[in-house]
Amino acid sequence: MSEQPQQQQAKRHKSGSGTSTDMAEMGVDIRVPSGWVVGSTAVEGKKCIGTHSGSFHCDEALACAMLKILPEWSDAVIVRTRDEAELAKCDAVVDVGGVYDPTTLRFDHHQKTFHDTLSEENFQTRLSSAGLVYRHYGRQILKQLVEGTSVPEDVVDKKLYAKVYKNFVEHIDGIDNGVDVAKGADLSYDVSSHLSARVGQLNPSWNEPSDPEGPDGPNARFKKAMSLTGGELCRYVQGLAKSWWPGRAIVAESLARRKEDHPSGEIMVLTGFCPWKGHLLELEEEMGIAGELKYVLYAEGDPAGKWRIQAVPVSEGSFALRLPLAKPWLGLRDKELSEASGIEGGVFVHVNGFIGGNASKAGAMAMASKSLELAAAAAT
Repeated sequence: MSEQPQQQQAKRHKSGSGTSTDMAEMGVDIRVPSGWVVGSTAVEGKKCIGTHSGSFHCDEALACAMLKILPEWSDAVIVRTRDEAELAKCDAVVDVGGVYDPTTLRFDHHQKTFHDTLSEENFQTRLSSAGLVYRHYGRQILKQLVEGTSVPEDVVDKKLYAKVYKNFVEHIDGIDNGVDVAKGADLSYDVSSHLSARVGQLNPSWNEPSDPEGPDGPNARFKKAMSLTGGELCRYVQGLAKSWWPGRAIVAESLARRKEDHPSGEIMVLTGFCPWKGHLLELEEEMGIAGELKYVLYAEGDPAGKWRIQAVPVSEGSFALRLPLAKPWLGLRDKELSEASGIEGGVFVHVNGFIGGNASKAGAMAMASKSLELAAAAAT
């Protein structure tokens, strides 16, 4: 006798396979703190943060989430409405109301007269409600998130504040304000899975009936949007505090001894692997040697084992390189690479020349050194 559908489904779940519906549900299974309240009217005796009703976007979800990171706003009720009388009862209002006035905690950016950017940190992207909240509360939020870590307060003020805006908040401002990611050229491809897009997917679809106050209505979904955006911000900042910042000392030490590793001063050997690119570019600027380093070497694991050679990018996050690994080696592996380079122990060189590997530290250094020599010869 054939199995009943319930038995077949149980087997699929037991084996770890799932239907497309299962996967779709996993994609929106976002945990929301039980104490969060999102409604359509202000609550007397409670701090309230107002924002607009209807379709929600990444900027106001993040703006509300950032405020709730701070102890003084953690219990605030989110009020989603366009009723001016209800908004007037709110202690803070974001992304609605047509007013930007930090003295009254009004953070809208839609008014015709608004053109503000984070110019005090040399950014030129027009701010959204997320950028406005970050502008006035960002340092407090960051200090709250890095509490108990090794990051000094002055580093939060001078480095993390600008870094988090550039790498996390700015693109949200740009997308919400319709600022193209590139000027004067067609994009090679579209990025459709960014944070703003994922927040947008949480909205009810146009042909889906929804009750604003229902268990799966827009207000409940806005809680998920806040949790999604706030959670990613927290993870990003805590990653900087616990992983990125501790690596600075390693990069500084390795950079100081670069000429002991190679007389050119263009090759740096990390004394231990860590996130190095941002630190290297900043430290070069501070030392007055910007652009000098071409390659960074580090062990894959055991220093007695395999090593990697990585080309230094022209800027953090860029695919453009100061000097790719030698062109004749691109895309080669193992014996073929060793024969082409004349260096034993070749493991691979990526087809774009940004990274390669060798079976030993000496072999990796030889590959980096020979890439420098070949580039110098080609330039003469």
